[in-house]
Amino acid sequence: MRLSGSITALATPFTAAGDIDFPAWERLLQAQLAAGTQAVVVAGSTGEAAALSDDEYGRLLRHALETCAGRIPVLAGTGQSNTAKTVQATRRAASLGADAALVVTPPYVRPTQAGLLAHFRAVADDGGLPVVLYNVPGRTGCDMLPDTTGELSLHANIIGIKEARAEEERMQALLPLRREEFVVLSGDDPTALRAMRAGADGVVSVASNVVPRSFRRLCDAALAGDAATAAALNEALAELYHFLGVEPNPIPVKALLALDGIGHGLRLPLQPLSSAHAAQAERLLAAIRQLEHANGRSDAA
Repeated sequence: MRLSGSITALATPFTAAGDIDFPAWERLLQAQLAAGTQAVVVAGSTGEAAALSDDEYGRLLRHALETCAGRIPVLAGTGQSNTAKTVQATRRAASLGADAALVVTPPYVRPTQAGLLAHFRAVADDGGLPVVLYNVPGRTGCDMLPDTTGELSLHANIIGIKEARAEEERMQALLPLRREEFVVLSGDDPTALRAMRAGADGVVSVASNVVPRSFRRLCDAALAGDAATAAALNEALAELYHFLGVEPNPIPVKALLALDGIGHGLRLPLQPLSSAHAAQAERLLAAIRQLEHANGRSDAA
């Protein structure tokens, strides 16, 4: 399995009562498949993994696997603050049939680089799934440096990295690690086009929850060297990128999904989008619908 292109970090829709809304989850998955999304992540940070019970996590992942039915890879978020717990979570995802694990650097505990090497090697050795590393220091308080990633990239069961730092220098330091067995993916929507132009294999996106067709077309254009099309699409998405950062992820994207009839909110301590941003959300939804209609389904889907 070699991941590339438009990969969606799925939000988890809830009912008004706070349960997982499985009919809405099905609609979200079907929309991604119809739009040509090339892989999905279940129960990552956008999916509010920390707010899910073990039973909910299992049901969510099983439903995604049944719906996708082998058409695209399904990655399971399995990262925990402790190595043994991460191995256990990864084994469970493997037993449910996930194609790979997206494993974030351990949040809160702030391991050293040597600790990160030992952690990810243990997960790759014993978790039972191919591992995609995930570095997002703004959330975890831990930054995995390129030299550490380079050492981990040599492990046969570590197949890539999602790098969510936006600095151009970080992506440039990681791109030399790319090869058939190890992919470099952007984890930052606003700088994803720049990363793909420089050689990144694709993006794990929040925005593609609501603009899956447009994002697939953007990735196709960027990876094919169609600079004009990619730049035009990226400019059309600029306001959405900004909006998705007005409050912590996944608050803004779930507000847009709710306006589109998918889900009703978040779990505490996350709160719904502030009323100050409500008008922008409604305006954006109308623009998103027009953009998705204009881009249709990718020819390559």
